[in-house]
Amino acid sequence: MSVLHEDWSEAARFALYYAPPRESAWWQAGCAWLGRDPETGDSLAPPTWLTGLPQPLETLTVAPRRYGWHGTLVPPFRLARGVTPTALLAAAQQWAQGQARFEANVEAALLGRFVALRPADDAGETALRELAANALRALGSLRAAQTGAELAKRLDAPLTPRQRAYVEAWGYPYVFEEFRFHMTLSDSLNDAQTCAQLVDAWNTQMRDASALPVEGAALFVEPEPGAPFALWRRLPFAGDRA
Repeated sequence: MSVLHEDWSEAARFALYYAPPRESAWWQAGCAWLGRDPETGDSLAPPTWLTGLPQPLETLTVAPRRYGWHGTLVPPFRLARGVTPTALLAAAQQWAQGQARFEANVEAALLGRFVALRPADDAGETALRELAANALRALGSLRAAQTGAELAKRLDAPLTPRQRAYVEAWGYPYVFEEFRFHMTLSDSLNDAQTCAQLVDAWNTQMRDASALPVEGAALFVEPEPGAPFALWRRLPFAGDRA
């Protein structure tokens, strides 16, 4: 159960993430890999089955550890003026009640220069992209407008015209057809051999696991800038498994 208090400042950021069911092998393995359970706040020992790396796993997972084990559906945002965390929770719960549960085949793979859990087939990719688009449309009106500095920082990156338009409209370039579901397993790394070791280690360990169960989402919160993200509330889907 979350140990958070709902008295965050206006600087707090919220995000709608996919988080595997707490008792599932997917949640337990991912949290152990990143060394932190974002739901309880507990630090976790690295997995004993991961050996032979050139440096400790915790030095390769600094960024994803802060964000917690998750797959992004709606990226982090501040609340619009007049919108309370309670109102956000109510809207997110209503959205979740309209979603059907499903499963997705996934595998660890290289995405750019970092290792991530990714859909292993088109069916999973499509289902997760549609889920994210649906969530963004449902919660987008609760997001605070970007500041000029935030917009300029986003637009300073190398983006396509479509991605720039999405930054201006939604605050993030990788939404809708630009969205690629992933659950991050490493920092951005320059060592191809280390990346290959991480991919192989995860896929070997999880080869007998069932498909990823997409049975709900979760609201995460960054209480103040730079703080670790924490799982605030789980949002179970009500619809029958597809």
